[in-house]
Amino acid sequence: MLVLLAGIFVVHIATVIMLFVSTIANVWMVSNVVDISAGLWKICAIGNCNSTLPYASEDALKSVQAFMILSIIFSVISLVVFVFQLFTMEKGNRFLLSGATMLVCWLCIMVGVSIYTHHYANDSANIFLGQSHHGYCFILTWICFCFSFIIGILYLVLRKK
Repeated sequence: MLVLLAGIFVVHIATVIMLFVSTIANVWMVSNVVDISAGLWKICAIGNCNSTLPYASEDALKSVQAFMILSIIFSVISLVVFVFQLFTMEKGNRFLLSGATMLVCWLCIMVGVSIYTHHYANDSANIFLGQSHHGYCFILTWICFCFSFIIGILYLVLRKK
C-alpha cells in the first residue's frame, strides 16, 4: 500500500511539472517549413519571441490560457490536500477531497485542450497555412489529461491503511 501511494505521489508531482512546462513553453504548434513555433503566450521565430500571436480568435485563446492556469492551481491544491490527508486522516477513510480536486483539474485540462484543438489545431484554422505539426506542449497536455484522470480515480478508490 505504501509503495502504491508513493507511486501515485510521484506521478502526481510529474503531472504538476508537465502542466507547468506545457503551459509556460511556447511549442504548441511548430512549423514544418521555417523555424517558427507558437504557444499560448508568444510566437517564436528563429530565437526571437514576440507577444503578438497569430491566432484569429483571441477569446478562445484567453479561455485556453485560463483553463490551463486553473488546471495547474487545482493540481497543486490536490497535491497539498493529499499530503495533508495522508498525515491527518483516520485509517480506513478514502482520499475523497484530493480525488475530487484532481478530477476538477482533469476537467479544466479537458476543456482547455478541447478549445485549443477545436480552434487552432485543425487544418482550417492552422496558423502556419497547413505546414505544421503539434509541438511537445500539446502532447504533454494530453498526457497530463490522462494522468490526472487516473490519479483522481485512484484517490477516490484508495483507502488509508
